[in-house]
Amino acid sequence: MIKAKKLFISFGAALGILLTGATSSFAYTVKGGDTLNGIAKANNTSLETLIAANPQISNPNRIYVGDNINLSNTQQTANTTQSESPTSSTAAKISLTASEQDLLSRIIRAEADGEPYAGQVAVGTVVLNRVLSDSFPNNVHDVVYQSGQFSPVANGAINQAADADAIRAAAEAVSFVNSGQSKGALFFYNPKTAVNSSWLAQRPTVTTIGNHVFKK
Repeated sequence: MIKAKKLFISFGAALGILLTGATSSFAYTVKGGDTLNGIAKANNTSLETLIAANPQISNPNRIYVGDNINLSNTQQTANTTQSESPTSSTAAKISLTASEQDLLSRIIRAEADGEPYAGQVAVGTVVLNRVLSDSFPNNVHDVVYQSGQFSPVANGAINQAADADAIRAAAEAVSFVNSGQSKGALFFYNPKTAVNSSWLAQRPTVTTIGNHVFKK
């Protein structure tokens, strides 16, 4: 029996849980056992898109029974994704060694420490999308250490150990790419601090999470 007090829902505890009940075209009411990731999957959209459509959610790790999740801004994205031909970033599967997983976790922490969890996952998907792209090296190490790409490599922040959130975000980024939820972002930047970002600004925007804008 659910008490009147809202229940805390663990974002990672039931990653693949099946949702019960019908969802409308515009909103979904959170039920016991739901996660944002599960709701996103059930509506054929990505976690990043769902979070962007629900700015009232201050912490993606916490949703509560009875909360209303806005789906209206995700439906067009989902329909467009279904109608597009698969790209290399969604059709291919990726598998990482332990050292690659650690490196991916460290670049996530170095680039996105303090950003929302969804933003950390999105940084990880950028690295993995590059691995799968013909325009970049074909492994995590060479993508991360490619000259002039990631500032934490130059300033040494890449050498700091990853924290628990970054490790979890790295694993989830692999899951997103392999499940076809990646939107193909190959770049991200903070428009408030980036130098000479006019080239990036002209590229198609995938999503904005926290201080980062993600681009194709």
